[in-house]
Amino acid sequence: MELSLTLFIGLTVVAFVAGFISSIAGAGGAIVLLVLLWAGLPPLNALATNKFQSVFGTLSSTINFFRKGYIDLHALRPALCYAFVGSMIGTYLVQQISTDYLSIMMPYLLIVIALYMMFSPTITDEDLPPRISEKTFAPLIGGGIGLYGGFFGPGMGSFFAVAFASLRGFNMRKATAFTKPMVLIVNTTSMVIFLWGGHIVWALAITMAASQVVGARLGSNLVIHRGAALIKPFIVLMTLAIAFKLLLESNI
Repeated sequence: MELSLTLFIGLTVVAFVAGFISSIAGAGGAIVLLVLLWAGLPPLNALATNKFQSVFGTLSSTINFFRKGYIDLHALRPALCYAFVGSMIGTYLVQQISTDYLSIMMPYLLIVIALYMMFSPTITDEDLPPRISEKTFAPLIGGGIGLYGGFFGPGMGSFFAVAFASLRGFNMRKATAFTKPMVLIVNTTSMVIFLWGGHIVWALAITMAASQVVGARLGSNLVIHRGAALIKPFIVLMTLAIAFKLLLESNI
């Protein structure tokens, strides 16, 4: 489809902002998807283009966190494997069954997550003793949230961050950093499926991806320097924003 130059530039700016926000608290993909739909892209093209550009933003922040020593890929490997399998199953299931019940439950679950972030003493800049082992965390959280990410998606980054902080005892910098490869593996799986389907608007997707990379790099640097003081408010605000968006849609 043809887009005006003004709209094309506007969408590129939105991608930059989304990359910046996603690297801190997730939810950037939800912002971009709404704007792409508003711009007139058909739903499948909007979903596919959004997945493509968001993967590169997440990749940018993942690389930045990894280079600065905040990600241990060896320790994360089992959870990544389960997330990949979960996302494959979720992507298959979403094509087979209705998401109506999940759409009804999700806003309330997101509000609970936001309230937990606001009031939990475990969401800090300090490491705490883990509540569950890595062997339990990998299939339960990696596989479970991976399945959800392939099946539905909104708030996935927030779910991973809260799980790492509350169940593995990670400080918020580390929890946010470890979240990025998890989101990356889930979204890349979806992107490949959309790629095979031929639904990506390439010129727009590539330009937005480049803008995402810059925004994500800046946002991940802020996470490293500011920690929980920055991350907690961002996750709370973005989680509540997605929850209220879903509530409004369910009432239409």
